[in-house]
Amino acid sequence: MIKAVLFDMDGVLIDTEKYLIRFWKQAADEAGLHLEAADFYPFRSLAARYASVRFRELYGEKYDYYAIRDRRKELMQSHLETNGLEIKPEVEETLRILKEKGYLLAVVTATDEERTKKYLTEIGIYDWFDSVICATMVERGKPFPDVYLYACEKIGCGPEECVAVEDSPNGVWAAYDAGCKTVMVPDLTWPDEELEKKVVGVTPSMKGILKYVKNM
Repeated sequence: MIKAVLFDMDGVLIDTEKYLIRFWKQAADEAGLHLEAADFYPFRSLAARYASVRFRELYGEKYDYYAIRDRRKELMQSHLETNGLEIKPEVEETLRILKEKGYLLAVVTATDEERTKKYLTEIGIYDWFDSVICATMVERGKPFPDVYLYACEKIGCGPEECVAVEDSPNGVWAAYDAGCKTVMVPDLTWPDEELEKKVVGVTPSMKGILKYVKNM
C-alpha cells in the first residue's frame, strides 16, 4: 500500500533544468570549454563529488569543474532574481489531490537546504510537504539511494510504501536502488530502454502520476 509520494524538485516541481543546462554551457564556454547543451544532461541531479570526477575523466585536468559550477550558480542566480521561478504545470493541483487523499508528501532533492527552502517558498508550495530532504543531509547524493532511504526514514515509511517522482536518470537510479516505486515525468530527456526497466511508469504530465499512485 502506498503511503507517501516523494518528489524531486528541479525539473519536477520547478522549471529550472533548462536554465541549469543553459548556464552550465555558458559557464563552460567562458572557461574555454565549448560543448553542446546535451553534453551536460548526464550531470543532472548528480552530486558534485561524483560529477567532478566524471567531468575530469571526460574533459581533463585543464578545466576546473568547481570553478565552472560556481560561475554557473552566479549566472543562474542572477537570472532567477531578475525573472523569478516557474512552477511546473499541474503541480499545485496534483499536490492538493494527493494531500486530500491522505498521502504523505516529501521533497527529495540534490539542491542544498537553503536554496531548496527559498525556491519552494517562492513558488508557494513549501508548506505542502511533510518533509524536505536534501542530498547535503546524507553521505552520498544521487545517483546513490542514500537520500531516498533517509527520506523514507524521516517520514516513517518503508521504500516499498513510497512512490518517487523523478525526471532524470540519476534521480531514477537513486529512487530505484532505494526500493521506491518510481514514476518518471521527463523534462529534458525521455528514458532509454534500460531506464524504462527501473520505473513503474512514464508520464508526460504531473497529473499523470495519480493513476500510478492509485493503482499501487
